[in-house]
Amino acid sequence: MTTKFDVAIIGSGPSGIFAAYELISKNENVNVVMIEEGRDIYTRKCPIAEKKVNHCIKCNPCGIMRGFGGAGAFSDGKYNFTTEFGGWLSDYIADQEVLELIAYVDQINMSYGAPSELFSTKNSGLRKQALAYDLHLLDAQVRHLGTENNLEILKSIYEFLKEKVKIIFNTRVQKIRKEGDRFRLDIGQPEWIDCDYLIAAPGRAGSELFANQCKELGLGLYNNQVDVGVRVEIPAEVFQHITDEVYEAKLVYRTKQYGDLVRTFCMNPKGYVVAENTDGIVTVNGHSYRDEKLHSKNTNFALLVSNRFTEPFNEPHQYGKRIASFSNLLSGGVLVQRFGDLVKGRRTNEHRLSQSFTKPTLKATPGDLSLVLPKRHLDNIVEMIYALDKIAPGVANNDTLLYGVEVKFYSSRLKLTKQLETEIPNMFAVGDGAGVTRGLSQASASGVHVARIISERRK
Repeated sequence: MTTKFDVAIIGSGPSGIFAAYELISKNENVNVVMIEEGRDIYTRKCPIAEKKVNHCIKCNPCGIMRGFGGAGAFSDGKYNFTTEFGGWLSDYIADQEVLELIAYVDQINMSYGAPSELFSTKNSGLRKQALAYDLHLLDAQVRHLGTENNLEILKSIYEFLKEKVKIIFNTRVQKIRKEGDRFRLDIGQPEWIDCDYLIAAPGRAGSELFANQCKELGLGLYNNQVDVGVRVEIPAEVFQHITDEVYEAKLVYRTKQYGDLVRTFCMNPKGYVVAENTDGIVTVNGHSYRDEKLHSKNTNFALLVSNRFTEPFNEPHQYGKRIASFSNLLSGGVLVQRFGDLVKGRRTNEHRLSQSFTKPTLKATPGDLSLVLPKRHLDNIVEMIYALDKIAPGVANNDTLLYGVEVKFYSSRLKLTKQLETEIPNMFAVGDGAGVTRGLSQASASGVHVARIISERRK
């Protein structure tokens, strides 16, 4: 049996959500279906976040990575107004248009209760201070939604969408077929999905599967980067003079030893380190709340080293997964090491961790990151920590905690037009899983952009 729709959206992360929102807001008669491998916003849960367990038990599907809201649903909801980071949308659309799309989505979030406070790096004295040590602060404004507010906003948007869009949960699109002028989606049931327009918004968790389907369709792919590193946890006071002013400092450093770029990512003042599961591979992330009663005593952020591969290697996703799997093999999940132990070349054990002044916010297995990460990555990370210590003394303390492995998977990027349209007419690719963006704001903006193009064509 085939069910026909005007538009089908694969995935219900930010890009898929705002594509659907724009389509039904700007079209009186449009029939939209959204297919999501995970659960709805009310039933996707993480036992660690709910304090039921102290380590990842590998739920299937992972409540952190899959479901309505995407991988960012349980994040601390940093909404960045910039084209300097957060994706490559400006490769397709003029910077000013990208910023207008980001502002448009921000107004929607505001209408659903996003906080009014904005942080900005513009005119910050931190830039000059950082430059003295060859650290480069990227320009941005950020609205910190907070993990709890982010979830409430998503619930409100879900309530709005579910009355106007058919949303199919716990379902994977197993095959995409082009038949004449329409698309046919195999969802592993007697029912097929038939549509005129297809928006692929698979998210980070679905990026590898989507890339494989694109190869079957004969679509051209570019190798995208993979970011591998650690999550750093320090007492909140160490970075407080920075986070109080700009909330999140996006700092980039080129190492002296190798000339590689290392960057800070996803800074969470007074936040928590969390584990997440991507197809059985457990990696580490972080989040934070706006509510002061939910704050921790620590700040965490990622230090990531970017790798972009050239021929003959064309599977950067697999490279990241293999490195993360070493951590899983040695620790059963996430591994943690004191910085002092790392530079002394010794493994952190339970005794040394228990004596640490910095108390971990995630239950992880003490161990040795030098047995997991390539030497070049570790050398880069250690050099970056010493550089950060110049602007925030205490980052390089012995008791600074390093969790591994943090990996940001980005799909191989499709060959797309300025409209984010693939080589197959009326098939579009948006968001992180399509290799176009890497964050809430640009992902959401990409969904709106494509929805407007489809709306024009339907006229």
